[in-house]
Amino acid sequence: MHKNKRILFAVVLVLNALPYSFAQDKSITLTNLRCEMLVNPLGIDVTNPRLSWEIHSKERAVIQEAYHIIVSSSLANLTSDKGDLWDSGKTLSGKSVHVDYGGVPLESRTTCFWKIKVWTNKGMSGWSEPVYWTVGLFNYDWRAKWIGLDRSFPWDDADNQFSRLSARYFRKEFPAKKEVKRATAYIVGLGLYELYVNGKRIGDQVLAPSPTDYTHSVKYNTFDITTEIKQGNNVIAAVLGNGRYFAMRQAYKPHKIHTFGFPKMLLQAELEYTDGSRELIISDGTWKVTADGPIRTNNEYDGEEYDATMEIPGWNKTGFNDSAWLTTELVEEPGGKVQAQMNEHMKVMETIAPVSIKELTPGTYIMDLGQNMVGWIRMQVKGKSGTRVTLRFAETLRADGALYMDNLRDAKVTDVYTLKGGDQETWEPSFVYHGFRYVEITGYPGKPLLQNFEGRVVYDALQTVGSFKTSNATLNKIYQNAYWGIRGNYKGMPLDCPQRNERQPWLGDRSTGAYGESFIFANAKLYAKWLDDIEESQTAEGRIPDVAPNFWFYYKDNMTWGGAYLMIADMLYKQYGDLRPIKRHYPSMKQWLVYMEAKYMDNYLIAKDSYGDWCVPPESQELIHSKDPARKTDGEVIATAYYYYMLQLMQNFAALLDKPKDAAEYAALALKIRDAFNKKFFDPETLQYSNNTVTASILPLRFGIVEESMREKVFANIVEKIMVENKGHISTGVIGTQWLMRTLTEYGRADIAYRIASNQDYPSWGYMAKQGATTIWELWNGDTANPAMNSHNHVMLLGDLIVWMYEDLAGIKTDPSHPGFEQLVMKPSVAGGLDFVEASYHSIQGLIKSHWRKEGRSFSWMLTIPTNTKATVYMPALAVNNITESGKNVSSASGVRFLRKEGDFVVLEVGSGDYAFKTQ
Repeated sequence: MHKNKRILFAVVLVLNALPYSFAQDKSITLTNLRCEMLVNPLGIDVTNPRLSWEIHSKERAVIQEAYHIIVSSSLANLTSDKGDLWDSGKTLSGKSVHVDYGGVPLESRTTCFWKIKVWTNKGMSGWSEPVYWTVGLFNYDWRAKWIGLDRSFPWDDADNQFSRLSARYFRKEFPAKKEVKRATAYIVGLGLYELYVNGKRIGDQVLAPSPTDYTHSVKYNTFDITTEIKQGNNVIAAVLGNGRYFAMRQAYKPHKIHTFGFPKMLLQAELEYTDGSRELIISDGTWKVTADGPIRTNNEYDGEEYDATMEIPGWNKTGFNDSAWLTTELVEEPGGKVQAQMNEHMKVMETIAPVSIKELTPGTYIMDLGQNMVGWIRMQVKGKSGTRVTLRFAETLRADGALYMDNLRDAKVTDVYTLKGGDQETWEPSFVYHGFRYVEITGYPGKPLLQNFEGRVVYDALQTVGSFKTSNATLNKIYQNAYWGIRGNYKGMPLDCPQRNERQPWLGDRSTGAYGESFIFANAKLYAKWLDDIEESQTAEGRIPDVAPNFWFYYKDNMTWGGAYLMIADMLYKQYGDLRPIKRHYPSMKQWLVYMEAKYMDNYLIAKDSYGDWCVPPESQELIHSKDPARKTDGEVIATAYYYYMLQLMQNFAALLDKPKDAAEYAALALKIRDAFNKKFFDPETLQYSNNTVTASILPLRFGIVEESMREKVFANIVEKIMVENKGHISTGVIGTQWLMRTLTEYGRADIAYRIASNQDYPSWGYMAKQGATTIWELWNGDTANPAMNSHNHVMLLGDLIVWMYEDLAGIKTDPSHPGFEQLVMKPSVAGGLDFVEASYHSIQGLIKSHWRKEGRSFSWMLTIPTNTKATVYMPALAVNNITESGKNVSSASGVRFLRKEGDFVVLEVGSGDYAFKTQ
């Protein structure tokens, strides 16, 4: 190793960088580091966080050989290389992702400054720029008390099916007696909150905190408020909205809907003075509160009403006379453990301009945003005091140009703003969101203009990590529709839809969907949190709900919906190299399988299934669900195949966790299930499974239930079914579609997968786009089906399409034996109708690019492989001598090694760096 050689080194991270700079070698560029992959490094309540970094170098085939991490309790110590919290020393390791903190036990409020340098086979780096994280409050350090008002007021209607409850406004004045060195606020505001200090809104988060089953856990958020606190008088204030805590349909179907109570708050602000003394400001019985403010009601289904004539000037600033306000009540705790929110906040992530406003009838206008989106409208308006402007939201229009509301069920989706009068007023809601493209505007003073409105796109602040483009316009439009649909349904949990009176985190919608989404968005934290939601909703006997958090009490004991628990944990390991979710949830997963076996397994088959292959294309385009038995897949086939697949996952998990006894038991049971499945469902004469639907064949084929000698014949049945009976179209629902595209490609028929993906007639994703969809529909026939179940923004029918786009079309895939993109397998499917694919994915290891193009008999492929990893590259070529790299024969290319010839591919090993391959 060249010990004295410096390399260009960058550490890309997600933590806040400090406003300090170190003297560095001029050849080195450093940015950020990662700690638990957190966007907000404040208030981490784990004692053993994990550290990650990226190395950037212009040289090829760079591999890390060692690292040195220093973690200090002060910036001064870090600058002096004093690791009083942890000094790893030079550690011989190639690991750069999820490196466990190994220092002294961390306590509440600790600030941890850290930096790193690395040694590689090409040289060593200098020290990175310093970054930091802080430890939050462990449960025993909370001194605050829960406060609220456990009642409604005369202007509310809390016990109605269409519940109305006004927002609660809290305030507390206090003196900062000395000069403040640091001030930190910790808050749990249920259901939702906005926080203010001396009149300033704290943070840019919206709809915070993330929703949970509040009887099991509640999330707190941490904020640095040092610059907002001044010596002398100060005020902390907060507004509480209803969110999921005060349920949207009170006293309505209590057997189905989980309700929690009235809004409440836990807040602790900690002041550290320059002389070292400390002071606590806590929520308690000395705070003042009113519910008689401008937010008259806020309900996720029905909308928000804001009366600006009821505004309370100065309520969140010092000196306000709150003598007429009520004194807060000490209220009962929600019951759940108080935990730091480790997933991203929701934020306004984009603002879009409407494309048209048309007058439908006198005084009624229809505004088109040009895109089905999720969020709300920010409005500018000027008029007389008391004027009421009403905004109503919908995804589509009726033939007469009015809003189409039937598919929203009983959701009122209406915002009302009452003007205070005078100057121009700007308003947007605080505690609701809508799924919409069109807005009906009534009561607007004068003629509404485009410049008076903006669409505010709201979702979890996940980094967009993927891009995808091809020569096929239909594929590109489908991808764009998926992008808008996926991000719109991120709301601190993955929703099914954002518009009607549902908006629930159904497990079955995301079991494979989460995998595809991970190529577009950095979704690791969101789905790790969701696994916790699922575990918290599990019953003592082991049952897993269909919806988690269980805002609806749906426990139908489905293998397919419950299986998302295991499949998403597997995704986090494969895509992010993260073993912790598997380790954390393994006992609960095991308990679920034991429960399902004991209750429903009979002769190694499971007949219990509620949903089947949900939403197959029906025989009539007016139907929601098919009534034709030939189109439906036997629930026993689905449930038993899924139990077998779950056992495969558990065998892998047990091996990773060094539980050989468990692994052996899972394998033995799987063999018995496989034999029973084939005995009952496989016809050796027709070589068909069950009634020969595509799903009935693809599940046993994909899961390895089919005997090896029969696999090609079973696959031939799938091809026959698709190409002859279905004329090259999709016939699967939610379950079959999760495995369709990859299985077709794996068995050599990427051409069929490409045809299905690029179809523009019914049923297909392209049909949705051709009919004007800008997101993905709930139904293949979403333009004609019964509106009772017809969301125009659902992602469940995407199945494995996005996975296929990245892994098979672009060839960006982690090596299964080296998860988390520690190594890659890059084997693009050069489908006949495509001329080029351009894709990128910023993996946890770094940026991956795959841009290939066909021109006549020539194939060119531009690749970027992250530092500290390598790829097995399948180059379409007759022989290695037919391949060039950057214009030279590949045999002499730096960072490239010939491995073998395999079918129509030359297989190469490629180190990190940028490459330009070409073959004739």
